[in-house]
Amino acid sequence: MMGINEMGFEVFEEMLDYGDELQIEVHELENGTVVIDAGVEAQGGIGAGIYLSRLCMSDLADIQLTPCDVGGVLLPGVQVATDYPAVSCMASQCAMWQIKAEKYFAMGSGPGRVLAGKTRELYEKIGFEEFSDIAVLFLESSRLPDEKVSALIAQRCGIDPADLRIAVAPTDSIAGLVQVSARVVETGLHKLFTMGFDINSIKSGWGRAPISPISGDMTHCMGSSNDAIIYGGETYYTLVYEDIEELQRYLKAMPSSSSRDWGAPFYQTFKAAGFDFFKVDHNVFAPAKVVMNEVKSRRTFVCGKTNPQVLAESFHLEDPGLS
Repeated sequence: MMGINEMGFEVFEEMLDYGDELQIEVHELENGTVVIDAGVEAQGGIGAGIYLSRLCMSDLADIQLTPCDVGGVLLPGVQVATDYPAVSCMASQCAMWQIKAEKYFAMGSGPGRVLAGKTRELYEKIGFEEFSDIAVLFLESSRLPDEKVSALIAQRCGIDPADLRIAVAPTDSIAGLVQVSARVVETGLHKLFTMGFDINSIKSGWGRAPISPISGDMTHCMGSSNDAIIYGGETYYTLVYEDIEELQRYLKAMPSSSSRDWGAPFYQTFKAAGFDFFKVDHNVFAPAKVVMNEVKSRRTFVCGKTNPQVLAESFHLEDPGLS
């Protein structure tokens, strides 16, 4: 298998080839960094969101649109399947790099993260490392990066800025909301990782989640996009795990419904916490429903539940009474 940055680079180049169709805009900075705008000033769309999701996962997953029923209302959703869950989700997709440069801020994900040595403990635990002359990142931000930002990222990745490729979309954009829902499998793995679970035991992952409509300002969309997974995300994992009783204990604690903050739209929870993430119970950041197939015992366990009522409230689904 080629390196994940090389695989991400191929997705990036494909986006450039279909730029008009994806309704993106391309900028080459003075230092040579190429930036794709998929929703800051460009229109972007669902197609661009699928490409961003592929880029974030280093193209190690099959990502497709799928219908999702939310209380009798059919909405578009994202379906993700991967046979490389630890690498595609945790080594690449997980947004664990806070990029700060003067007044610029973004959450970084994608294969370039491994080059910067961010979350080194994670890479050590999953036994993954990579050295590459190119780096590819997705930035969740309402602003496009300039030369100073790209130079900082390139320096931390140990590459020349001309070999850096960045795609950007804000949370309150169509493409941005698509790529959040495509994190449904990763959200489950991340929850397990924080509980001390050996995620290398997971051999494949599948999941789906509805795509939140644009339903307010950026903070509201951040809430509704999280709710898409917290209350609508469904996941399925195959794994090898000898201690079945221990596995069942992990599974019981895994779904979002195990959190004290489950049961209300995330925006309301966040507002009640004074918009302070540290005051929110992080156990809520998990899929709504989890299925685990332990292949040696040939047993399958199910835990959690979806909540279409909270989703409908979070998504601001309105019936104008015209039918």
